[in-house]
Amino acid sequence: MSLEAPVGSGTLWVVATPIGNLQDLSARAADLLASVPVIAAEDTRVSARLLGHRAQPPQMVALNEHTERRQIGRLLATLGEGHDVALLSDAGTPLISDPGFRLVRATHEAGFRVSPVPGPCAAIAGLSVAGLASDRFWFEGFLPAKTAARRSRLQSLATLPVTLIVYVPARDLVAVLEDCIAVLGADRIAALGREMTKLHETVHRAPLADLAAFCRDDPDQLRGEAILLLSGCRDDALAAVDPLALARELAGELAPSRAAGILARLTGLSRKQAFALIERIRGDERSPADG
Repeated sequence: MSLEAPVGSGTLWVVATPIGNLQDLSARAADLLASVPVIAAEDTRVSARLLGHRAQPPQMVALNEHTERRQIGRLLATLGEGHDVALLSDAGTPLISDPGFRLVRATHEAGFRVSPVPGPCAAIAGLSVAGLASDRFWFEGFLPAKTAARRSRLQSLATLPVTLIVYVPARDLVAVLEDCIAVLGADRIAALGREMTKLHETVHRAPLADLAAFCRDDPDQLRGEAILLLSGCRDDALAAVDPLALARELAGELAPSRAAGILARLTGLSRKQAFALIERIRGDERSPADG
């Protein structure tokens, strides 16, 4: 539970910064960065580009996945001394697949004020231009790096009736799209946003098979950072699921309990029925051939 902010304490400002085009820095964010005494940045070298020429440079604190835990005490002490702190990620809104959650939580728990300075966010920017349903969406962040784990995660998302948003290093686009095709089907509509707001921006909407071909045919699409948006599952697609075929596929890829859980969710079978079917299939595959 948050405490009441101590009198005279500083504020933690959570500041959104451009995802590419530096002109997207808001006037309010620019004013804050021109005056705040302490900046906690994912990469201090990257964030320094946004500071301009200050008569008195701020104190820069590196706050990334490796340093966040040990910097929290130092930054809370700074707030307690009455100094404001700005939290920045390398690009976009802090905490969205970036460090900072632990600091924000600790700041609330210590009773200090936390305030947003909103602005760019790659997930929302991509959703706004994807031409996919935007009333409800699921932000997944980065998928697992290895194929088996990635397909397993996609399988668990396959029946969600909402737009899926995934961050992808562009170099991995072809592999990720191939996994999406294997799990979601070649006809699932998707949209690619690559290097958004930058000089070589790509926004391309197409069925997954066509989108994969588009990326294979143009090596430039495998450069930089990308966001992939996938249309939600339709009710008629759910009705078309063949429980036995799906069970065979899952039994060959996943542990029985995991396979049964996914099978039950996708088909409407009880978990007990799904587990029994998975075990039967695994038993058939282990049995020696007759003759």
